[in-house]
Amino acid sequence: MTEYVFKLPDLGEGTVEAEIVEWHVKPGDEVKEGDIIVDVMTEKANVEVPAPEDGKVLRTSGEPGEIVAVGSELIALETKAKAPRRRRGAEAEPEPEPEAAGKTADVETDDTSERAESPSAEEPEGAAETADRASAEQASADEASDDATSGDEEPARQTPSRSERVITSPAIRRRAKEAGIDLYEVSGSGPRGRILRRDLEAALEGGSGTRQARRVDGDTGSATDRDDIEEIKVIGVRRVIAERMSQSKREIPHFAYVEEIDVTELEALRRHLNQSHERRLTVLPFIAAGLIRALADFPQCNARFDSERGVIQRFKAIHLGIATQTPDGLKVPVVHDAHGFDLWRLADEITRVAEAARDGKASRGELSGSTITITSLGRMGGIVTTPVINYPEVGIIGVNKAVERPVVLDGQIRVRTMMNLSSSFDHRFVDGFDAAAMIQQVKSLLEHPATLFLPSP
Repeated sequence: MTEYVFKLPDLGEGTVEAEIVEWHVKPGDEVKEGDIIVDVMTEKANVEVPAPEDGKVLRTSGEPGEIVAVGSELIALETKAKAPRRRRGAEAEPEPEPEAAGKTADVETDDTSERAESPSAEEPEGAAETADRASAEQASADEASDDATSGDEEPARQTPSRSERVITSPAIRRRAKEAGIDLYEVSGSGPRGRILRRDLEAALEGGSGTRQARRVDGDTGSATDRDDIEEIKVIGVRRVIAERMSQSKREIPHFAYVEEIDVTELEALRRHLNQSHERRLTVLPFIAAGLIRALADFPQCNARFDSERGVIQRFKAIHLGIATQTPDGLKVPVVHDAHGFDLWRLADEITRVAEAARDGKASRGELSGSTITITSLGRMGGIVTTPVINYPEVGIIGVNKAVERPVVLDGQIRVRTMMNLSSSFDHRFVDGFDAAAMIQQVKSLLEHPATLFLPSP
């Protein structure tokens, strides 16, 4: 028998390290070539790393949450007595051939936001292709599953045996782990019994399509007392979100500006359009259209700060970030070149990128390059919020809920539909007067919605 040391491969151009998210094997386990051994997370994507050879696990390197450098030992396997493969020119410890490391092209990925990256940056040859191809494979699988359920018959569900590996995505594994759901007790409706997002949601709700998914507590499966404390290690996407938020609040001197808007006429127009068209419009595309229109006069708000170079980048194009809550946490998918879309196309693109982010199918390009962001809690939007700027942008617009209430109009008390816009700006580069003037212009456009459709002066 031979000891085979597999080192963390280069997962993409510029990648120098990765975070261990979850090990799927432990010392003593037998693995087959291609079995997923560990989930790792780079700055570009979540990646499932397959075993390069058949063998028995001797040891693993790194606990979940630890950072492992590219080229350092990841796992050691005991393999059959054959000469380990070496990279050309290698003289010391054996490493897998490029094609072994390259097997990551077959893995599933769950992209995370690389917000500091320019939309014109080139895609890495490794990790980006891995993410894109895997996302496409996942999309095809999910679409096939959805097609199977489009008729009257319920799709055949399969529950994996304990000797088989559960087929699902890293995002679903993490969510199940956080919820204490044993995936071996969940029936998958996807191809080859793959567990899809809807299967996990059914398990969480205790609905049909699952074999009574049980919650587990350690090795015993017993219920915990109410006084027990649950400790959750901050890793993966949640760690990235925490770092981004900390960086934004630490480095950006925020100031907030809130404006009240009468959206009665806007709501009347929206309802009229929805009655005469098959596609349904929410208020968000109208707000986006008003913001896009106003930014033409306030380019200092459509900008990003490159702190390393000490340069403000003002963009003529508007790449609109849409803050979206997902099962993995907050992501910001981007509607690129939003200034070139009419209202209907803008609405379609907002819906498309938000759904892609929630389903874990958004590409790295769709999660990077925003120049200003809109965030909304929908009907939970409250009265006022103080949104945190999406670093390295200089402004963010928060949408609060619209409510009917009495207001004084032309000396009379009338019931109007009112809504607040809560905005935050980087006070280093956006003066309070300019921020207020821009939001006032958005207010004027939304209170007289016909102006949204007029040509720019």
